[in-house]
Amino acid sequence: MRVTTTTTDLWHHYGRIRTEHDRAVPHTFSWLWNQNGGPGPEVLGDLTGKVVGDLGAGAARHAAHLATHHAPARVDAVDASPAQYAMAIDLFGHLAPRLRIVRSGVVKHVQTMADTYDVLYSVFGAVDFTDPSELLPSVAVALRPGGRLLFSTLAHYLGGAPAEPDVVPADVPARTPNGEATTMRRWVLQEQTWTKVLDESGFTQISVDRLPSTTSAPRSADTLFVTAVRRA
Repeated sequence: MRVTTTTTDLWHHYGRIRTEHDRAVPHTFSWLWNQNGGPGPEVLGDLTGKVVGDLGAGAARHAAHLATHHAPARVDAVDASPAQYAMAIDLFGHLAPRLRIVRSGVVKHVQTMADTYDVLYSVFGAVDFTDPSELLPSVAVALRPGGRLLFSTLAHYLGGAPAEPDVVPADVPARTPNGEATTMRRWVLQEQTWTKVLDESGFTQISVDRLPSTTSAPRSADTLFVTAVRRA
């Protein structure tokens, strides 16, 4: 039986196998889908003393890297999944207070954080799985004027189908905690579509780069790397 739900923790299984054998703070940070090259954290700029947020942080590996190696004032690793939150606390809770692990829906969180962040980012995180028309205006408010949003997202569907020309989601496969097949919504949008919705949400200086996959492995994908600045 196939079910569709928005209340079950559909991220329950994600990252569990890796956590069993890899508990270290990562030494690297990559924006690519395959996490094996391309630009690194330097594109975030100098984070010294800055307040940073990871939107849809999962087990907080990217956030832990920044908190450990880039001297921010604070990194908030935000994720709604109880399972991902528990893994993040288990792996990196010791990095508090520089790393703050937050269990919350991303829209709910940023709506309470007006003018707080210097930098917000998402690595195939909440920007992919939240309606951009709802998320991005709230993200703009959470950034300080001139603050930056950076995110990586799929340039096309994993099966090779082209990205959407409109702000519409697709249902993609997922699993419930007990292993039942279900779906979740994911937004896979064309470059000009991201540019349009970011502009409408209060951003300027929008840049979208397509980064080719570095592997031909099954389910590899090109990455869109998007940057924007909150309009003053």
